Amino acid sequence: MGYYGRMDDQDRNERRINIHFSPEIMAGAYANFANVSHSDYEFTITFARVDHEVEDDEIPGVVVSRINLSAKFMRELIDAMQDNYSKWQTREGIKNLPEFGGAQDRDDVADDE
Repeated sequence: MGYYGRMDDQDRNERRINIHFSPEIMAGAYANFANVSHSDYEFTITFARVDHEVEDDEIPGVVVSRINLSAKFMRELIDAMQDNYSKWQTREGIKNLPEFGGAQDRDDVADDE
């Protein structure tokens, strides 16, 4: 886990963020749906777990977390997520090369390019 907030180089060498989790929080929450909204002052990301297998017009879901972020932190979060997703894509691509035992015609790896 890394820190993606902005700090001066001098501050980065002197200060570290030390975050502690309770066991309940460390377990995390599963979400397969997210909604992002914003106001003039902040962004809100609502994470939910929805049952996509239901064929009704209304899909049931339960909110598992709702996070409010400043616009500045939202930009930093997007940058961190793009960086991490890029690294994941590279690792998945390497794992699927024939030299590393990957199948040639696998459809289960996301290809967003």
